[in-house]
Amino acid sequence: MTLLAEERQQMILRQLEETGKVKVIPLAQQLEVSNETIRRDLDALEEQRKLKRVYGGAVKLTHFDGEPSYTARRKLNQEGKQAIGREAARLLQDGDTVFMDTGTTVLEMTRNLTGRKNITIVTNSLPTASALLQALSLEQFTGKVIMLGGEISVQQQSVSGILAHELLKQFTLDKAFLSVGGISPAQGITDYDMNESLVSRLAAGQASEVILLADHSKIGSTAFCQIAPLQGADVIISDQELPGGWKEELERIGVAWIKS
Repeated sequence: MTLLAEERQQMILRQLEETGKVKVIPLAQQLEVSNETIRRDLDALEEQRKLKRVYGGAVKLTHFDGEPSYTARRKLNQEGKQAIGREAARLLQDGDTVFMDTGTTVLEMTRNLTGRKNITIVTNSLPTASALLQALSLEQFTGKVIMLGGEISVQQQSVSGILAHELLKQFTLDKAFLSVGGISPAQGITDYDMNESLVSRLAAGQASEVILLADHSKIGSTAFCQIAPLQGADVIISDQELPGGWKEELERIGVAWIKS
């Protein structure tokens, strides 16, 4: 059996999702490659934040491993996030009222709004609000931007808390664009920051359509706070193909997968 590195790594991730851990020697025997090849695969997956290396193998990445700062996250997988942002912007229709959360992938959407008309964007992200203001001033799109009020987080560069919740409850949204910390069939839609997760959960409940933006590092990962079960989403946009073991479940719950 001769597999490409990407195929091996997908098989490793599927086994990791099922068992919670993998070991080098059994994987090498199963996939008919050397132990060193498996170690390189595990190292590559760890760099993508798909797993955590431990002695003799790897375990699933959990919320205990934390999340980089907003500034650091902006530098991660920029090409993938840009592609996802472009694809997400195609789902935005003239006249829409939408929520954009604090994720760095959602921020990439703001660079792809040229020509949109009469859209209303609600956000709790300071960088996203700033980018939208610039786009409006350059007449790249028409509409308005509503910034939620509340307590500012330096780490997340966002606004959250009871004031944000109360204002968000006043809106009926066509779409909620959420850039989350982890997506998995078992644990659903999760994120690292409790306050941001509560805002995202509320936005999802106010929206007719929930669209998740997740680069490959988020697929199969689990963060600290659950936003919703996976069936709470309508669309997932990612820079990777749909994992083979997910197809049946996503079809069952009616969630569409878009490869950017």
